[in-house]
Amino acid sequence: MSRFAYARRVIVAVAVCPPTPVLVPEVTGGSAPDLEPVRSASHAAVARLVAGEPDLVVVLAPGIDDEPKDGLAGGTLHGFGVDVRAGGDDLVLPYAHTIGAWLLDRAGWTGPRLHAGSPPEPLDGRVALLVLADGSARRSDRAPGHLDPRAEGFDRTVQTALATGDVAALADLDLATAAELMVGGATTLRAMAEVLAAPSGPRWTARLGYAGAPLGVGYWVADWSAGTEV
Repeated sequence: MSRFAYARRVIVAVAVCPPTPVLVPEVTGGSAPDLEPVRSASHAAVARLVAGEPDLVVVLAPGIDDEPKDGLAGGTLHGFGVDVRAGGDDLVLPYAHTIGAWLLDRAGWTGPRLHAGSPPEPLDGRVALLVLADGSARRSDRAPGHLDPRAEGFDRTVQTALATGDVAALADLDLATAAELMVGGATTLRAMAEVLAAPSGPRWTARLGYAGAPLGVGYWVADWSAGTEV
């Protein structure tokens, strides 16, 4: 049995946000008009995620390869020059998970949470999944990896999948091409797809809240809610 077989039955909602520190206003020194759309969309997606009052929120993001961290774990953005903390008092979270914790804190989530690189088991009750994943870092000449003409098309494939609830398209992402295009979130999106893929699972109602590359890196914001079984 797949390690994800139980998780497939209990995931009730998903939000996808970029794991970028620029979501935090202090990192950019306050207001940044180019970033306001992705910031507001991220907050809205996470607010919808927790509005359903799940029994547990699992933050799925890179940087944790060992045992999942529980709600006692927290993180800091001190490495980005700001004294911003999120989550619990044990400051062990890598930055992507710190962004996830910060988004949950801002949404007022005080229920149980787990931080993991892949979904842990067993997962009891109704579980919501907060996925931190970004796109290609080669979307423009000012991007960290400089422009690659293939980058926009790759990111658009992910954008379409997130907008339509296409689990199979996320599962089929080419990790070799993703590495060439510096798509930091490809592995995490594949993991998300493995969690959600099932012969008999819910119909996902998908909402794309944002897609763009304001700093030359692809960002998406989306949220999915589970409907009837198929």
